[in-house]
Amino acid sequence: MALDELCTLLARHARDDATTAIEDLLIGREEADTSLPPATGTRMTLIAQGAKRLAYDDVVHHFQAGQYLVSSIAMPLKCHFIDATPERPVLGLCLLLHSSEVAGLLLQAAPDAVAHNDTAATPPPVAFSDVPDALLDASVRLVRLLDQPRDRDVLAPLVKREIIWRLITSEHGATVRQIGLTDSRLSPIARALRWIRDNYKEPFQVEDLAALIGLSASAFYRNFQAVTGTTPIQYQKKIRLQEARLLLAANPKDVARIGSLVGYSSPSQFSREYRRHFGAPPSQDAIRFAADAGDAKG
Repeated sequence: MALDELCTLLARHARDDATTAIEDLLIGREEADTSLPPATGTRMTLIAQGAKRLAYDDVVHHFQAGQYLVSSIAMPLKCHFIDATPERPVLGLCLLLHSSEVAGLLLQAAPDAVAHNDTAATPPPVAFSDVPDALLDASVRLVRLLDQPRDRDVLAPLVKREIIWRLITSEHGATVRQIGLTDSRLSPIARALRWIRDNYKEPFQVEDLAALIGLSASAFYRNFQAVTGTTPIQYQKKIRLQEARLLLAANPKDVARIGSLVGYSSPSQFSREYRRHFGAPPSQDAIRFAADAGDAKG
């Protein structure tokens, strides 16, 4: 199995300082239950053996073999290893992710080539999941190159590029795509995203927003879709609908006004788009929210 091979490779190449002969590839080996100083940086981490607890803000995750995480911002993650022994240490790898690499792939790829199955306008900064076979396979091939010095300098950048592409097109691609926004080539898109979030209630023309951030309309549209997987107008719609649901949960009796509060002038359009996005009309959600509130009080 690929995970077994990865464990063997990681055990052989682990160093005390976690560095390897491949730039940006770190290998971790822990033989005892211990806590480490908070790790920072944009990265992908994959656990091949053992488990650890990771905490950020008030959230604690149990992170175990066969799972990976991606972090899109340099936020500190507290780590505590679990059930680690010299005979069966915790083994994992970390690949540091750079904005220039992510941005380069986003700008190269056709927008419809990137998997955009996320519904949130703002993705989480840290995301966890079981590692897909394609990502695990590429990770194994990257670590194998530590035993192949003749091929390493030529092939390692190619395999790292494949791993980043696998991450971009994964279920957590939205989190990875955020890394590219700090690159100068995509920083105008970051400004546009902030503008839309701050002005989500207001109608706008794509051409006007493109001019505001200093891009042509075609370049703005193409790059915006590469980063978000959607158009500027659709992105605004996501924010409006998410805000509407929060308002509805807070005050389920005010369903008639929710649409106008988030910028919809047509109640029927609001109801239609809300149902398409969340799978139920706002009136039905209001009944459920009201019932949940009653149960909480009871």
